[in-house]
Amino acid sequence: QVQLVESGGGSVQTGGSLRLSCTASGYTYRRGYMAWFRQIPGKEREGVATIDGDGRTIYADSVKGRFTISQDNAKNTLVNLQMNSLKPEDTAMYYCAATPFLYGYSQWQVRGLERSFYSYWGQGTQVTVSS
Repeated sequence: QVQLVESGGGSVQTGGSLRLSCTASGYTYRRGYMAWFRQIPGKEREGVATIDGDGRTIYADSVKGRFTISQDNAKNTLVNLQMNSLKPEDTAMYYCAATPFLYGYSQWQVRGLERSFYSYWGQGTQVTVSS
C-alpha cells in the first residue's frame, strides 16, 4: 500500500521561506512523476510544480522564480519543495502527489499540473503566510 506523507509546513511572514518534503512508503517508481499541489477551502486543487524522473520541471506561473521542486535521494524521501519569497496568497494546504511512469514525456508536459494525472496523494501540510 502506497503512503505519501508531507512535512515542513508552518506559519511564516511575507517574504519568508519554507521547505516541504514528501516521504513515501510502498512506492518504488523512482522513474515516475511527482508533484506538489495546493488547495484553499472552496477552491479547486491547483498544481504548483512537477518533476519527472530525469529532473525536468514545470511550474505554475504564480510560483515561477520563487519555488523549486527537487528529487531527493535520501531514503524514502521522494520530493521537496523549496518555497522562497512567500506571499499571503501562497497560504493553502499543500499536497504531495506521485504517479508511476505510465505516461510519456509529451503527456506530462501537457497534463503534469492536472490533478487527474496522479495516482497517489498525501494528506497535506498547511502553509500560512501572514502579511
